[in-house]
Amino acid sequence: MIEVVAALIWDKDRFLICQRPPQKTRGLLWEFVGGKVENGEEKVAALIRECKEELGVSVAVGDLFYEVTHVYPDTTVHLMLFHAQITEGIPQKLEHADLRWIDVSEIGQYAFCPADVEILERLRAQYGSR
Repeated sequence: MIEVVAALIWDKDRFLICQRPPQKTRGLLWEFVGGKVENGEEKVAALIRECKEELGVSVAVGDLFYEVTHVYPDTTVHLMLFHAQITEGIPQKLEHADLRWIDVSEIGQYAFCPADVEILERLRAQYGSR
């Protein structure tokens, strides 16, 4: 099982989503910024590193929003989505095909990675009236 951390970054009533590069597994699907936790790495440190590598931003990591285990045909991921706030920098497309700030009502307009579906349902339930 692969441990994956991701960030739920808000800007007022919108949150950040990232489009996977076309050449990667699940290419062009949308996801939250983040990635694999390396051996011996703390989850928060991994998320800070991933946000710097993928977006060029520094973040303060908050509480866990949601976690899910998802079985893909090629791997199983344990995904932990943390609240995070950008403390320095402006998100850049360093690794992703595209970046978008969306509100909860726009979730259905994007094709997300299957592991994110349960998280998106939780976002709709918790923040749908924002």
